[in-house]
Amino acid sequence: MATITKEPIGQLHEKISVKINKADYLPSFEKSLKEYSKKASIQGFRPGKVPAGLIKKMYGPSLFTDEVLKSVDKELINYLQTEKTEIFAQPLPVETDLAKLDVNNPADYSFDFEIGLKPEFTLADLAKADITGYNIDITDEMINEEVERLQNRYGNMIDKEAVDGGNNVINLTFTEIDADGNVAEEGVKKDNSLLLSYFAEKVQKELNGKKAGDSIHITLGDAFEDKELEFIASDLGLSKDSEADKKKTFQLEITKVSELEKRELNEEFFNQLYPGGEVKTEEEFRAKIKDQIFEYWASQSRNQVQDQVFHQLVDNTTIEFPEAFLRKWLVTQNANPEAGQPAKTEEQIDSEMPTFLNQLKWTLISEKIVKDQNIEVTPDELRAFAQAQLFSYMGGMMPESEEQPWIRDYIDRMMKDRKYVEDAYGRIQSQKVFEWAATQIKPAAKQISAEDFTKMVNEHQHTHHH
Repeated sequence: MATITKEPIGQLHEKISVKINKADYLPSFEKSLKEYSKKASIQGFRPGKVPAGLIKKMYGPSLFTDEVLKSVDKELINYLQTEKTEIFAQPLPVETDLAKLDVNNPADYSFDFEIGLKPEFTLADLAKADITGYNIDITDEMINEEVERLQNRYGNMIDKEAVDGGNNVINLTFTEIDADGNVAEEGVKKDNSLLLSYFAEKVQKELNGKKAGDSIHITLGDAFEDKELEFIASDLGLSKDSEADKKKTFQLEITKVSELEKRELNEEFFNQLYPGGEVKTEEEFRAKIKDQIFEYWASQSRNQVQDQVFHQLVDNTTIEFPEAFLRKWLVTQNANPEAGQPAKTEEQIDSEMPTFLNQLKWTLISEKIVKDQNIEVTPDELRAFAQAQLFSYMGGMMPESEEQPWIRDYIDRMMKDRKYVEDAYGRIQSQKVFEWAATQIKPAAKQISAEDFTKMVNEHQHTHHH
């Protein structure tokens, strides 16, 4: 009968000793030896007729070691389950000399393991948290911009004879040239299509009246304002910050002139965007756009509140960790000398430790909320998640019927993908943790412009990711 003892060796850090005697492993060793002799294929012997002594000599030592270690593992796992010991990761075996395991002289053996215990802790009080809920201003300008974006996106391109206005789209070939106007050897050559209004005013005047087949010469830095120069230079594989690149000269040959004709705001257009006929007038269309913009910013605001809740819980919940154990565990991670992956150095562990402990802290906080609030994720919720994701891939287009066989087949297939299910489960569970947290807080409402809100979020991300 195995005996197990434990002793503390540090903060939340214990050593467990598992002592097994012959009776714990010999019967299973003898059984596996018999099974091996039935299957063993050795030259000169018929299958199943290999003498037991030869099998023991050839395979005994490795089978013996396997059975001893299996027996130790089983006793250790049973002990941890019976004692309901909550531990981090896996028990770490203390270096053992396996050479002492002698198949010809079975004995009692003792193995030591180190474990890191999960701590008890109390969550930060969310009711007292200083949290701001931002209400983002939805302006007429936002609505106008979105209406125009949709009109352009669903508009038609009409061919034009010659360049005659800022809304013209000009298809061009950029060819790099030298000081004499000859094509530069190994120079840049690239097709592009640009709005006439992207060019600096002087170049717009020069292009006016030009047709397909005509060309002009430009110096890159003078032909565009700063904002446009950045993406055009990058498209040509150049940099707007390089003086040499800005001085490069190009021949621009026009290959086509067209103009984007905006979609008219009429019932046919509204129906295309919102099938079902609930939008009939421009007023209803603008109201619908306003609702969608509101929904978008409301979801951004919810994300920001969740971020505040996350920091409130992580920054104000005190959790002790078995750091000495976790450092040892991190050393063993990814270490695979045979594959040329050495163990991590002390310096690497030092630099990884703060981020690692922060992530671990959030994991423990989430686990505690899930357990204390009995948060569950049902198979139906997983299926609904997969379906919602499928529809979002389709650009939010909802099929006529959600019961269509191909949709069911897709969801059934996803439900068999273990990695997908684990990921979906984690995301739904995390969402439920934040939904519970939202019932515990009392946010102070604050009106803010979309610009200021975006700036604040970007600054926050920059601070926390650097």
